[in-house]
Amino acid sequence: MAKGSRGRIVRIGAAQSGPVQKSDGRQAVVARLLELMKQAKAEGCDLVVFTELALTTFFPRYYAEDRADMDPWFETAMPNPATRPLFDFAAGNGIGFSLGYAELTPEGRHFNTQILVDNNGRIAAKYRKVHLPGHADYEPRRSFQHLEKRYFEPGDLGFPVSRAFGGVVGQCICNDRRWPETFRVMGLKGVELVVLGYNTPSTNSLRPEETAATRMHQNHLCMQAGAYQNSCWVVGVAKAGSEDGHHLMAGTAIVDPDGFIVAQADTEDDELVVHDCDLDACRFLKETTFNFVAHRRTEHYKIICEQTGAKPPK
Repeated sequence: MAKGSRGRIVRIGAAQSGPVQKSDGRQAVVARLLELMKQAKAEGCDLVVFTELALTTFFPRYYAEDRADMDPWFETAMPNPATRPLFDFAAGNGIGFSLGYAELTPEGRHFNTQILVDNNGRIAAKYRKVHLPGHADYEPRRSFQHLEKRYFEPGDLGFPVSRAFGGVVGQCICNDRRWPETFRVMGLKGVELVVLGYNTPSTNSLRPEETAATRMHQNHLCMQAGAYQNSCWVVGVAKAGSEDGHHLMAGTAIVDPDGFIVAQADTEDDELVVHDCDLDACRFLKETTFNFVAHRRTEHYKIICEQTGAKPPK
């Protein structure tokens, strides 16, 4: 990370993945990710952000009566032989990365997980997806399934942040970005950079009239709002394109603390988006408009933690 008069600069490579087909093996996928890491190193990046479930196709679109039939999509260790090249490259070249994958714990628990790996190739932080979208049982009314609630359990680590890359870094995954609580919890921990991956269908099977443009607008809107309202950088990285005939949106973007998209992917393929993120740019809004100590009124927010569903007045 560069320091000096320009502030605390973290040069970030947002490493969008093109589609990963059901037949693609881990080694082939890791080779693609490694190529993106090599590009990032050549461009002087400090950190590479990969997508959600980066190692496989988005398997929750497929239904299995026996949940155990889906276990081959999960990783039982990290690193493992397939992903070791990413860790070795990080350690050998002084570059960090974040990586999303399906985690199967020794206790037999299933999580949608993302790790942050430092520039020595060591896991510095782990996050498990909290806000699982979709449904748990087969629904014939849908044109495709979205079975995250069937194959994963909600994350049990909360929204931790860590000191890494010269700043305060947090993580979330996909649907988490749509919930303001995600960013506010990390904001209350002083987060300066949030990295996340997403695998988001370009259509809504329950709302076919909704356009891809509307869904892309919503994708960017929630990340821009989270960045602005908590005065932090947000890096959102897609897996995009047509996976076995199912289309995922692209739109990989880097958002600054004022909520502006400052860099964005142009394609639906493997693509590296690079930007110098000045963590000191978070300071102004944290000390003024979003000075939490000066302006938050927690006595009026209790309903947020005491109630889940909405209850309109009678």
